[in-house]
Amino acid sequence: MAFKNFFWVLIFAVLISCKTEQHSHGQKTKIAFIADAHLQDIFAKFEDNDYQGIQNPATGEYANIRTMNAQLHSTRIFNENYFAFLEALNDIIKRGIKQVVLPGDFSDDGQPVHVRGLRKILDQYSRKYGISFYVTTGNHDVVRPFAQDAVKTDFLGKDGKEQIISSSENIFNKSKSELVPIITADIKNWGYKETIHEMRDFGFFPKKTDLYWETPFSKYTYSQYNFEEAEKESPLEKRTYAVKNTNLFLPDASYLVEPVKGIWLLAIDANAYVPNEKLSGKTDDPHDFSGANTGYNNVLIYKSHLLNWVKKVAAEAKAKGKILIAFSHYPMVEFNDNASPELKQLFGADKMQLQRVPDEEVAQQFADAGIQVHFGGHMHINKTGVRTTEKGNTLFNIQTPSLAAYMPAYKILTIHSGSELEVETIVMGKVNKYNSLFPFYEEEYAHLKEIKSNAIWDKEILKANDYKDFTTWHLKELVRLRFLPEDFPVEFLKSIVNLSGRDLLEKNKNSFDLDKELKENVLTRSDFESWNGFDMIFDFYRLKNAGELAVPEIGTKRLKQYELICKELKKSDNPKLVLWSEIFYKTMNGEPSNHFKIDLKNNRIDNLSVK
Repeated sequence: MAFKNFFWVLIFAVLISCKTEQHSHGQKTKIAFIADAHLQDIFAKFEDNDYQGIQNPATGEYANIRTMNAQLHSTRIFNENYFAFLEALNDIIKRGIKQVVLPGDFSDDGQPVHVRGLRKILDQYSRKYGISFYVTTGNHDVVRPFAQDAVKTDFLGKDGKEQIISSSENIFNKSKSELVPIITADIKNWGYKETIHEMRDFGFFPKKTDLYWETPFSKYTYSQYNFEEAEKESPLEKRTYAVKNTNLFLPDASYLVEPVKGIWLLAIDANAYVPNEKLSGKTDDPHDFSGANTGYNNVLIYKSHLLNWVKKVAAEAKAKGKILIAFSHYPMVEFNDNASPELKQLFGADKMQLQRVPDEEVAQQFADAGIQVHFGGHMHINKTGVRTTEKGNTLFNIQTPSLAAYMPAYKILTIHSGSELEVETIVMGKVNKYNSLFPFYEEEYAHLKEIKSNAIWDKEILKANDYKDFTTWHLKELVRLRFLPEDFPVEFLKSIVNLSGRDLLEKNKNSFDLDKELKENVLTRSDFESWNGFDMIFDFYRLKNAGELAVPEIGTKRLKQYELICKELKKSDNPKLVLWSEIFYKTMNGEPSNHFKIDLKNNRIDNLSVK
């Protein structure tokens, strides 16, 4: 009898042990994802130059910031996102989250002064609050694989003028300088060697607290793992791959880490640098390569070793009962709500950042390799993409928005079990000190007025109520100053931009049941008279960038009006208006992107947002 009882106790213990191997991370492990922080350390001091920046006329504090004009022509904010990043970290602390992932573009452009500044912030939060940070590279962190001289001509200088800051005197036009240029090595672009060394404590190298760590080049197995062996194999010079059609080798900073028992974080370095046709003959010339902003389309060509490694990792994760969460800088799935074909037809393949859209092959390959959940960045958008392959494998690609653009937010992944995940998007609307730099911009605006600049920005942005409002203004000015002139075909833009909503509604002369449609939607023609074509274009960009997060901003009544206009334009004889209606409609009806649940067992995504 005693033996029988012992036998069942033993069986029970084995079962509990197996369950622990899979789920000992606890029922509700939370991981925060902050993509595209683009941190510029606006209060940093250069190591080799006494220049301190300029003095805030309101506070007397010195800062080194970019002009508002530069910000409003860029897809990212350069200055205020510094405060938004700190606000996000403080919010993460309040929520008790201990694992934080940064999927690339953590720096402005990989400049020493900014990478050092970020490292100091992460070190501080690690020591004080026990947070573990896991980082991967983006195209703005390692602009080229090797360090190179760089210049920024659009810092804000004395009296509101532009200030050139450069790492060399030989890479800018001195005749266009309003102020004496500042020369410092701290503004150059670091390469892999320098950037990865500075950020070494944030996943790129093994730590004693990790339960497991490997790279695509590791020779040991999970059962053989020990920290000393991992450390021996971790130097960057041991983590290189041969560049196709050359005799060159480049570093690959990918890694796999088990920070919490049962959870594997797969950091994919998807920076793929395409070599030039003619090479310098040197082994470390940054000018031999193009930038890496294309992403996974070039990974399949130039870094095929990553796909083989991913297959191995995914198979091992499944065999060992590990929950595998992949992250990288670039999206693995089309991110335009499946409207990319129509966008190409209307705007052209080289517009709307369409060159960054991953081919369908990317999603198919990585889904069949075993990736089910992937967090990406790069596009500064809040979107979710889902793809299922012919083999029945499903990939959920979660695009994490940027804190440096509309809508400023980060993501929280809650792991309820091996098959049930929850994703929540946290908007950084209220940010401490978000407007503390506005006195600088007052000086810049006065200078632009004085010189009668023909591209002056709208000063109303300085009346922003909070950080979210500031990013809304940023997007609106970006649309006006850059997207409309650069992306929209001139004739098509003329045909809609200044028309009233009512004009757009009645543009289709073939409509015979419009009054019936209006009645069914409890709308009148006069409801469409309060806005125009520019408002529709702006709201398109809001939906394109923020997904579901833009819905409360636009309002359900306006969205109902847009839906009806799309329905009417779709019947038009004008093929461009038909395309516009299809693009807008798809952009309004993407996958859940705010708060949702992923069921990996049944390959389902369910919206948890309150409607």
